[in-house]
Amino acid sequence: MPDRPRIPRGQDSRSEQPDNFDAMPSSFDHQPPFRPRRNTLKLWTAAAAGFALVVALLIAAVTYLGLPDWLPVARPTFGPTRPDLELSFPAERQDRRTLPNGTEYFGASGTVTNVGKEVRDLPPILIVLRDGQNRIVYTWDVAPPKDALKPGESVNVNEAVTDVPKSAKFAEIGWKPD
Repeated sequence: MPDRPRIPRGQDSRSEQPDNFDAMPSSFDHQPPFRPRRNTLKLWTAAAAGFALVVALLIAAVTYLGLPDWLPVARPTFGPTRPDLELSFPAERQDRRTLPNGTEYFGASGTVTNVGKEVRDLPPILIVLRDGQNRIVYTWDVAPPKDALKPGESVNVNEAVTDVPKSAKFAEIGWKPD
């Protein structure tokens, strides 16, 4: 049998305990008296994973919805060229003048031709007026007179608008961007 410390008779083992024993934390208590160590590598890894997730979601949103209009990045004025569809709006068929009542007038006439061998849908046409410094001063969409063109078919487009800015010097015509 192991030796146990002997307590002299007449003395209680509690008498040797300090007076503030109840105020001292127990090493066997359910909450230790120390703070757990932080693993900074795990924290940085979690932060990097969170950042990567936010960036991936942002890229997905921009890919699906496109860039917001308030973002100052260069965007193409016109949409991509359409296979087998040709726009012909010669400068001599564009008319710019001031009407007798002082209103500015602009008119454009041209043709759209399907030069391919398949039926092609006609997208909207965009007319852009620019000033002498090549800044856009006025735009408007032109709905095509037909929804689709058969192979070899052409359609005339005649469009006019009033109250265009006096600073407009020339026009560009192309497909409206999607």
